[in-house]
Amino acid sequence: MTSSTQRLSGETPEPPAGLTRFNTSADSDALAALHEVCASSAWGSKLLAQRPYATTEALLLASDAAMAELTAEDLAEAMAGHPPIGRPKPGDPTSSREQSGMAGASEELKAEMLELNLAYQEKFGHVFLICATGRTGEQMRDAVRERIGNSPEQEREIVRAELGKINRIRLTRLVEEESAA
Repeated sequence: MTSSTQRLSGETPEPPAGLTRFNTSADSDALAALHEVCASSAWGSKLLAQRPYATTEALLLASDAAMAELTAEDLAEAMAGHPPIGRPKPGDPTSSREQSGMAGASEELKAEMLELNLAYQEKFGHVFLICATGRTGEQMRDAVRERIGNSPEQEREIVRAELGKINRIRLTRLVEEESAA
């Protein structure tokens, strides 16, 4: 039966295999998977406590709600799990994939990003964080140039929104993949 036929008949479609796996895995395994998505333990605990999720969208909405409730300390913990733009974690396919827009950047652009990253970190006390998926190196450079003029309060809320975007992408990948990673 197709999903449109299921909707017409009132039947609920089967959740993706990855979501079923996430919903039924041991708490320790699910928490470890959530930690790979976001390093905030408060965020992970909130999502874990709400299992099982009927749909991927329900999980994403729970993620958004948990992200909105994070304290400044929770955000700092979440950001600590992210490498600087232009320097993905060695051997980490997730950060390499997400930062692929910097992979083909010129040495000049990479050097400029390093300088901007350091200036940003000096001002705000944490790495420059942006949802880099689908962005070019130039777009990321332009964003850090623009955002370095923000107040710490403005930047904290921008970082919260960017983390939310990253979490949505990573959660979707986690629960919609066909086999365990």
